[in-house]
Amino acid sequence: MENSSEKIKTLINLMGFPEAEVLIDKEHRRISLLIEDELVNKKIPWLLPPLELLINLIIKKEGEPFNFSLDLNYYRKERERLIVELARAAAHKAMLTKQAVELPPMNAYERRLVHLEIATHPSLKTESLGQGKERHVVIKHLEE
Repeated sequence: MENSSEKIKTLINLMGFPEAEVLIDKEHRRISLLIEDELVNKKIPWLLPPLELLINLIIKKEGEPFNFSLDLNYYRKERERLIVELARAAAHKAMLTKQAVELPPMNAYERRLVHLEIATHPSLKTESLGQGKERHVVIKHLEE
């Protein structure tokens, strides 16, 4: 993993961010990049997937048997917190009204977070509906 770490730091340096911090949490399979740059912060949602792919290719080439999740300036961690918070609020609404609550379209990872959060509520169930970029989660009360 040490060799992968150096290659990741070199990649980030070549991208023009020599001051970037690379934090690797092997136990949780997460890599955090801390880059203080206004443009990077504005483009994180578009920058994260291709950068994560590149970094995982580097890691695989070095012989690591699994993928890592990339977080850039804690964007993913904050986004996960917001998705779980949204799921909890929607769950509360579904329990109060006993009606289905539709969440906005989300990517597969975010929908999975919602499904996992709602699985802790025995009186609720979730379902993913829609196609492509319109795919979203519906939270339903079991008595509905």
